[in-house]
Amino acid sequence: MRTRYALPLYLGGAMAARAGDEMSGPALMLAGFALAGSTTDASSLLAGLTVAAAVGGPVLGALLDRARRPGRLLAGALVLYAAGLATVLVGLGDWPFPVTVLVAVAAGLLGPALSGGWTAQLPRVVGRARLPRANALDAMTFSAASLAGPALAGGVAGALGATTAVAVSVALVVVALPAAWALPAAEGLLAAGGPPSAGVLPAGGALPGVGVLPPAEGLPSARVLPAGGGLSVAPSRIGAAARSVSGDLAAGLRTIVGRPALARATVTSVVSCAAQGMLMACAAPLGERVLGGAERSAMLLTCVAVSALAADAVLARFPRAVAPDTVVWAAALVQAAGLGLVAVAAVAGQGLTLIVAAFVLGIGEGPQLAALFAVRHRESPERLRGQIFTTGASLKITGFALGAAAAGPVASRSLTAAAAAAAGVALLAALAPWSMRMAARARP
Repeated sequence: MRTRYALPLYLGGAMAARAGDEMSGPALMLAGFALAGSTTDASSLLAGLTVAAAVGGPVLGALLDRARRPGRLLAGALVLYAAGLATVLVGLGDWPFPVTVLVAVAAGLLGPALSGGWTAQLPRVVGRARLPRANALDAMTFSAASLAGPALAGGVAGALGATTAVAVSVALVVVALPAAWALPAAEGLLAAGGPPSAGVLPAGGALPGVGVLPPAEGLPSARVLPAGGGLSVAPSRIGAAARSVSGDLAAGLRTIVGRPALARATVTSVVSCAAQGMLMACAAPLGERVLGGAERSAMLLTCVAVSALAADAVLARFPRAVAPDTVVWAAALVQAAGLGLVAVAAVAGQGLTLIVAAFVLGIGEGPQLAALFAVRHRESPERLRGQIFTTGASLKITGFALGAAAAGPVASRSLTAAAAAAAGVALLAALAPWSMRMAARARP
């Protein structure tokens, strides 16, 4: 399964799916405004598409972890996501608006498949030895998608109409289907919560060639046989080895909380996303006050994405230069500095300072994402990898939404105060690992 073409196929599929995802939000907002005729309706569609990720991510991840062919489940999720977007487009202006929002919510349940669901499969594509560089390249697809998606949405909507922009975002998600379908199968006993043969063992109950599983990932009734043996599983215990989805969800959450490095990286990334959401709430008024027009706020986001992409490219060249745990908190500190510059630009009305701030933010955002993936790959048990990635993606989306919601009212009164608050939140994200370490040492 791991041919020399596997990684380019993976990256191409991930880029297409994520660009379609990044494009779908702005395109739906534009289509909602054009067809429903209301700014409130347009923002409600975007909220519906994103709010359900907090629920859908963990469940989808648990199902991916239990699937023998996770790529096919992932492809199914992409089909349903694309179908949901298309249905929203069909219903806009013709169906009762609450029904259309409910369809958007249903589609949003599958949104984490385009982020964490893809990345969780990367170790099966490249193996452990090539994972650090491949991980940095994977993070680059997020930065590239965040650059290309909104630009495509605006360009296509301006040239061909908002409904065409939504259709193009659907097409991009569909383009990713072959890459998802061809992803390697899960290996070992744990692909579907039990033996690959669904409980049918060879004569004698042994599974030759499996080897010794780590205790955290072995079956409850497993025992190592003498030389020449394999892994013996008592037939009466096979049913106990089949975990329920709810049990997997609980195990995944325990893993995120119980592994200190993973917990620290998760908290830092979620709080950083809250700061990024606060910046998003400030983007339009910043464009109007500092850059000469609210529509120019896209320039600010473009600078962040370009800088993040460049920083990820450097990281891909030197993937082991700095420990990922260090990069996660240091990148949050860089983002705090960038947001502090945003506050300065808001006070002084200096466009150049604002552009520099955007580039500084990207230098923090891009490497932080790549480092977060590296920590998750290192700390996640194989049987829970998909769930941990999709749960992490859901938490980040939620953090972003909460940050944007909190900063909106503040920005309407004082743009400088909102930007300064965002810098403070990013600083808290950088300090979170240290406070968590001290709290752990203080426990009896």
